[in-house]
Amino acid sequence: MLGFFKNKSKEIIIYSPCKGKVVPITEVPDPTFSEKILGDGFAVIPSDGKIYAPADGEITAVFDTLHAITMATDKGTEILIHIGLDTVILKGEPFTAHISAGSQVKKGDLMMEADIEKIKAAGFNPITPILIGNTEKYNKITLINNGIIINYTKEIRIIFINSVLASNIISLSKSQIRFRVQKMHIFLI
Repeated sequence: MLGFFKNKSKEIIIYSPCKGKVVPITEVPDPTFSEKILGDGFAVIPSDGKIYAPADGEITAVFDTLHAITMATDKGTEILIHIGLDTVILKGEPFTAHISAGSQVKKGDLMMEADIEKIKAAGFNPITPILIGNTEKYNKITLINNGIIINYTKEIRIIFINSVLASNIISLSKSQIRFRVQKMHIFLI
């Protein structure tokens, strides 16, 4: 190869932090998330309450009420995992943390357990937004193949394409992805 594309693109891989149905962040019934005030991303309607590390990295914060975790991946992606909507009001009751700020995690490490039934019984929505805190680092984030039921081992890839030499659109099979040059997409494999 001529080396035209060498180091022209960077692929960052994160994994879903929980089992459930993936939905666009714009479908989260809370404007703080749906209007992307805290950053772009996606959400998972969880089927159980186990929250796993979506990538290798360091936990930067575990909220006192245990309803949210922030981390920085080894690749520099800042991630916020917010378990449920308005669950801060529960003051940590349905949550059990297995990590703390400063913990080093590997993809798939169990970070938190949430009692989804207690969250629902208290009248709260357990939908779990996953936000990219440093969204401005990327040109665009787009969720492809929403509605897919996943488990925590399912990849969610963030592609960051820098090459102006690549074709404008690369199309794979219709059940896979499309991405444009100099745009970043989150998609499921």
